[in-house]
Amino acid sequence: MQEPTILWADDEIDLLKPHILFLKDKGYNIKTVTNGSDALDAFKAEHFDIIFLDENMPGLTGLETLVEIKNIKPDIPVVLITKSEEEYLMEDAIGSKIDDYLIKPVNPKQILLTIKKILDKKGLVHGKTASAYQQEFRNLLMTLNDNLSYEEWADVYKKLIFWEIELQGLEDPGMHEILTQQKAEANAQFSKFVEKNYIKWLNNPDIAPVQSHQLMKQKVFPLIDSTPTFFLLIDNLRYDQWKIISPIISEYFRIETEESYYSILPTATQYARNAIFAGLLPTEMEKRFPGKWQNDEDEGGKNLHEEAFLEDQLKRLRKNYKFSYTKVVNYDQGKDLVDNIHTMANNQLNVIVYNFVDMLSHARTEMEIIRELASDEKAYRSLTLSWFENSPLLEALKKIAQKKVRLIITTDHGTIRVKTPSKVIGDRNTNTNLRYKQGKNLAFEPKEVLHIKNPQDAFLPRQHMSQSFIFAKEDEYFIYPNNYNQFVNYYNNTFQHGGISLEEMIIPFVVLSTK
Repeated sequence: MQEPTILWADDEIDLLKPHILFLKDKGYNIKTVTNGSDALDAFKAEHFDIIFLDENMPGLTGLETLVEIKNIKPDIPVVLITKSEEEYLMEDAIGSKIDDYLIKPVNPKQILLTIKKILDKKGLVHGKTASAYQQEFRNLLMTLNDNLSYEEWADVYKKLIFWEIELQGLEDPGMHEILTQQKAEANAQFSKFVEKNYIKWLNNPDIAPVQSHQLMKQKVFPLIDSTPTFFLLIDNLRYDQWKIISPIISEYFRIETEESYYSILPTATQYARNAIFAGLLPTEMEKRFPGKWQNDEDEGGKNLHEEAFLEDQLKRLRKNYKFSYTKVVNYDQGKDLVDNIHTMANNQLNVIVYNFVDMLSHARTEMEIIRELASDEKAYRSLTLSWFENSPLLEALKKIAQKKVRLIITTDHGTIRVKTPSKVIGDRNTNTNLRYKQGKNLAFEPKEVLHIKNPQDAFLPRQHMSQSFIFAKEDEYFIYPNNYNQFVNYYNNTFQHGGISLEEMIIPFVVLSTK
């Protein structure tokens, strides 16, 4: 391994010879200069792993040299050394993105500690992270063999996501493979758990987690008081995507609670999101709203009446809230939302449905450039973060943070990256979703699906006597035998929703307050 190379610029460099000899004995290669101009010349001519700059040099000062260096290579670690403890100098240095700040006189061990902190930090952190996960791996392995409750499954999923994000910076394919396998095993066990309990939950809420149709009544309405509440539903936001954007949101809001709930099946927008706003299951919506509820076979949009569903639920529960409903599906509507925040703060409840993440998952399937930008889970999260940082939504949240309000952030369902094709045969009226199918006389591999023979058992509409529903489990996706290989190649590794997985069913529900 090549010795780390350090550039040290100080007009009193001769007095620092003991420090330099000490560092050379420790395996570091040191180049010394006595002024800022020479430092820049050396920096342009050679590669350095870290730079030490004395602030008080003749000609270019340390800060001036720092600015020049960062303009050329922003990510080079720089340590500023000075005799002054003036606050303005520290603020200028920090504003110029230094990596550390030392006050003279410095001793050799102090310099060594700074170098290790900067250059060896990545390796030290990665080593500790890998070791901690290896211990957690054994704990999770034993946990997955237990008879887990729905609360414990939510905890398992959150732990897996924690380690997935922690390990994403490690250049260790073996460790990533172990985590991927453990996540797959968790999804296999979770699918069995849902298959065993799902219909029981729908028919006996006392033994069930909070699900889509109970969300507003059980988790949202009890929070609404004299403090205006903004209910933000970011369509298709997985728990890991929430964890990636939450540090930005935490700059403006205080997280009061971070919980979860379970999406109903199918984990698809027309079912799960309509259930949230109606406070009803699909068969109940079909019966109560014959002119508004749309089944899979019906023509037209499936989520056109969410505001009406919400209004009806409020009336049924005798909640006389002054409320607003806003749906954002493009950039211009996002800018309109920003402009309307001031007015909305006068309402008790403001519901905002923001539709970007769902469009991102579909775009990744259909557009080659998005496939390349979101090639795996890490890249998918990164793309979500990049969107959020530059979106009107963040601008709107900053405006909301200026008000004395409560903010709730949640979603309707998640999404899973599918990898395993599962053959299915259906007639021309069978729906197109890759994670669930409903239709007449479906043919499929029984071991690969949750088959609900009588849809009404799961409170799902039944349009034909021979109609049934099947749900893909784990990372499977349904493919017709016709043009099988073509469709496998097209849909493999795309993000889909509608079926049974930890990613699709366990939903973040976060309550925040302004700081």
